Amino acid sequence: MASQSKLKMPRNAVSLRDKLWRAVSNPWWLGTYLLKKMSPLIKSDSLYTKWEFFLGIKRFPDLKNPKTYNEKLLWLKFNTHEERYTRMVDKAEAKEYAAEIIGHEHIIPTLGVWDSFDEIDFDSLPCQFVLKTTHDSGGVVICRDKTSFDLTTARRKLNKSLRHNFFLDHREYPYKNVKPRIIAEQYMEDEDGKGLKDYKFFCFNGEPRMMFIATNRPVDTRFDFFDMDFNHLPFAQGHPWADGSISKPVSFEQMRELARKLAKGLQQVRVDFYDINGQIYFGELTFFHFSGNCPFQPVEWDERIGSWWTLEK
Repeated sequence: MASQSKLKMPRNAVSLRDKLWRAVSNPWWLGTYLLKKMSPLIKSDSLYTKWEFFLGIKRFPDLKNPKTYNEKLLWLKFNTHEERYTRMVDKAEAKEYAAEIIGHEHIIPTLGVWDSFDEIDFDSLPCQFVLKTTHDSGGVVICRDKTSFDLTTARRKLNKSLRHNFFLDHREYPYKNVKPRIIAEQYMEDEDGKGLKDYKFFCFNGEPRMMFIATNRPVDTRFDFFDMDFNHLPFAQGHPWADGSISKPVSFEQMRELARKLAKGLQQVRVDFYDINGQIYFGELTFFHFSGNCPFQPVEWDERIGSWWTLEK
C-alpha cells in the first residue's frame, strides 16, 4: 500500500474563516466558487462545464478523444440526455425504480413525500426520522428525538434546499427536471453505534469494477477505494484514507450482484448501498461522481480507470 502521507487531501471547508483562507491560499478553489456563484448568468452548459473541469482538473478536457474517467464523465454530460435518468436520481422515484429491480426488502421505508415543509404532518411521524429534499445533495435533516426537534432550523434548511436549482451547480442533465420535494424516511442506525457506512460501486458498461467505502461522516470524511477482489487501491480522491484498516464487508458479494442488476443497460453509474445490521439497503444512483471535476492522486489513475469504460457513442 502506498504511503498515505502522499495521498492526503484538503478537508472540506466548514466555516467562513475556512472559506476565506482557501480563497487566499488556493486561487483554483476561488475560481470554482466564483464560477458557481455566476452559474445563473452563464447560459451555455458547454462553456460552464468546460471551465468547471479546467478549474478542478487544471486543464481543459479532450472531448474528441476522451481517455480519462473525468473526461468521459464530461462527455456523458453532453451526450446522454435520457429522460429515464431523471427518475433514477429523484430520491423518491429512485427508490421505486430500484425496488422494481432488486426488491422492496432493500429499500429504506418512506414515511411521506410533500411539496413543501408546511405540508409535513409531523404528528404522523415516529419519534425518529430523516427528512431530505428529492432533487439535490446535502438537503438532509435527521431527527433522533421528536420531542426536542428544532422545527425552525429544519424549516430554514429544507426551504433553502427546495429553492436551490441543483442543475445549475454542475449542469448534470438528469437533475434538470427533478421536482423539488421533501421525503421522510425511516431513521436507520447500525447497532455498532459507529454510524452508517456508505458502500459505492462504480459500474462501467453494466459491470462493477471498483468501489469505495465512506467512513467517519460528516466530521472527518474518509474515502477508501477497492477493486472487486477487495484489494485497497493506491490512490485518493476527494478525501484521505481512513486511519485504520477496513475489513471486507460480509455482504460484499451480495452488494456487488445488486449493483450489477441496477447497472444493467447503463454506460456508467455509481450504485450506493448501506449495510445496516446485516441487511443491504439501496442508497442512490449517481451518474456523475464528483461531477467529473475532482482530481486523482496520483493523477495517472484518472486514465487507468477511464480505460475500464468503453464509451458507447
